[in-house]
Parts: sequence; C-alpha cells; structure tokens
Amino acid sequence: MKPIQLFDAASSTFTYVLFDQITRDALIIDPVDEQIERDLAVMREYGLKLAWTVETHAHADHITSAGKLAELAGAKTAAPLGCGIGTAGVQLAHGDTLSFGGEVLRALHTPGHTAGSMSLVWRHHVFTGDTLLIGGCGRTDFQSGSAKDLYRSITQVLFDLPDDTTVWPGHDYHGRHHSTIGAEKKHNERVAGKSEAEFIALMDSLNLPKPRRMDEAVPANQMSGQRQDAGGVLFMEPRPASGPHAGSYAGDVTPQLAWQWVQAGAP
Repeated sequence: MKPIQLFDAASSTFTYVLFDQITRDALIIDPVDEQIERDLAVMREYGLKLAWTVETHAHADHITSAGKLAELAGAKTAAPLGCGIGTAGVQLAHGDTLSFGGEVLRALHTPGHTAGSMSLVWRHHVFTGDTLLIGGCGRTDFQSGSAKDLYRSITQVLFDLPDDTTVWPGHDYHGRHHSTIGAEKKHNERVAGKSEAEFIALMDSLNLPKPRRMDEAVPANQMSGQRQDAGGVLFMEPRPASGPHAGSYAGDVTPQLAWQWVQAGAP
C-alpha cells in the first residue's frame, strides 16, 4: 500500500495522504495552504474521513493549511514538540504514534534542519520532511538548525531503518518522487561516504539565500496556518475562497457543515 503523493509546484513541496483502506480514516502530512481545494477534492474522490493533519516541522517556504483542514473536517492536529507550533493539539515526541483506523504512524525525532524536525514512519515508508531529500538533505542555517544534529539524524536514525524502506521527501527540485534508505546510504551526495566533520564543513560552506517567504511563513506555520487579528484573536479566513465551494466556510456556516457540503459535492 502506497501513500497518495501530491505536489505544489510553487514551493516544490510534497504533501502526503495516508488512509486505512477499510475504515477510510486518513491523515495528511505537510499540506500547503494554496492547495486546500485540491486536498479536499482528493478526500472526496477517495471517500476519506480526515482524522489528522500532521506537520514534519515549521516550514519556511510555504504556509500550511493544517489548521484550516482540521477545522473543516473536525480532525485533530499534530506537530513536532520543539517547533513552536503551539496551536497543534498533539505535540509529537520521539516514538509517539498516531492512529487512523487500524493504521499507525510513528514519529522519529530527526533534528538538524530545525531543532524539532520529525520524520514519520508508516509501514515500510518514511516521510522525511526536509531532513533527508533524494540525493541531498535540508539546510541547517536557520530555526536552530545544526549540521552535526542533521548528520546524526540521518546516519544514526534514518539509516537505521531497513534498506528497503521507501523514502518520501518533503521536497524535490528535479522531478523525482521517492527513493529508498539503501539507495540514500550509497548515493546521497551530501552524506554517503562522508565523516561528520566533512558533512559539517560542507553544510557550513553552502551560503544559501534566505527563503523568500520565511518571514511570513514561519510565524504563520507556528499557528498551524491560522491568522490573528489586531487583538491577537485567532480567526480563519473564508475557505475555500474560490472554485465550486467558494464562501462555504464563512458567516454562520460551521466548518463541519462546510466539510459535509464538500464531501457531498454540493455547489
């Protein structure tokens, strides 16, 4: 059984939907705000009931729709402990699990890209966020990142998984979709054959530009993509804002009722 892999071209971000084939309970990993219509359509197409929205870390390159999806579907939110995502109902620590139907997702603390970054294991799949990419890894120069921690997370935690574990990354910029732990051990240009000291020197020399949306994205993502008014009160933007369900989450329409409309395909 494979996850549903979705892609946001603007940020090169992968979103993943996992579900129990019998109960149709589902969870979504790293949803993107601009793709909320797409993600709702996927839920409807597959007849899924969203149980969880899950973040691998507080992203710097896009804004999440985790809070909005959870409100619409009556789902729960989960995010890594240590990422400052205080709005998430469940703060994931290493070894914690989330159940959806008869399926279980397990959290592995893999700091380095950010201090709180988590990778998520389901069956023989691992969702690595920005920790391990195909042939590469996440940067370590902001959000309490650490090249030493990242090296150890990859080589001592992720590379301890079976070689045939499928790696589903948080991003790819070259049209690739997945890899395996065994392939990354052998061929990952950032890590394979490198000592910890060599890896740290490489990461320290990258001199990457600041993510374009970082100043906007990180604060929003630490609130699960929700917004605040001038008085600091959380509110949800009317969503979906366009398309066949425009305005269905606004005024006196509850998020749960809007979700029922979306599931039913109502205009």
